[in-house]
Amino acid sequence: MSALAAEALRGKVALVTGAAQGIGLSIAHTLAGCGASVVLADVDAAAVQDAAKTVAGRALGLVMNVARGDEVTAGIERVMAEFGRLDVLVNNAGITRDGLLIRMKEEDWDRVIEVNLKGTFHCSKAALGVMIKQRSGRIISIASIVGVMGNSGQANYAASKAAILGFTKSVAREYANRGVTANAVAPGFIKTAMTERLPEDVQTRLREQIPLGRLGTPDDIAQAVAFLASDAAAYITGQVLHVNGGMWMG
Repeated sequence: MSALAAEALRGKVALVTGAAQGIGLSIAHTLAGCGASVVLADVDAAAVQDAAKTVAGRALGLVMNVARGDEVTAGIERVMAEFGRLDVLVNNAGITRDGLLIRMKEEDWDRVIEVNLKGTFHCSKAALGVMIKQRSGRIISIASIVGVMGNSGQANYAASKAAILGFTKSVAREYANRGVTANAVAPGFIKTAMTERLPEDVQTRLREQIPLGRLGTPDDIAQAVAFLASDAAAYITGQVLHVNGGMWMG
């Protein structure tokens, strides 16, 4: 449930990538709760179809690999055929291939950049083709706290997320005069299935680094996305909204 009014995004169409689970699925639920029609995109065909069935209102599950430009183009065409417009793009799809740099395989570097950064490029470019004609749109990309402060064992992931910040600011400058805003949300450490598998002592050390004393939730991120997608954020573009419980302050 969104903290915004239930009608804040009524009549809008939102596409969320990496939406079959976790943060992406929470974003889809929250945008739908604000009245938007939601397209959930993911590479996992069965999971994304199941996820779409859980979303209130009009929702579509779409199989799409963001790293492949042809699949993204076809996906946007499907959105237009089904809904006739696209108002919000949430670039959430991302992967990790962690390892110390000295031992990192080139294919692990390439794969993370391909999905996280190139995927954001493919989706944003395709969405802009629609939004420019509409003279309105919101592009919201999910970055990360490690994109601003770094993290041991995640040189590839940190590089991809840092690049998304620069990419976002460039898009904001290029298309503000077409009514399109571009912003990023940078989550801190979020309570997900992955973090719950960490040993308790590791989770405790993480919490000790966070002034608010807890890991974030997918809903914390989803609320920030919903705000940036709404008219309440109409005069905000080129910004990074840090949602990290105070772990990093800049």
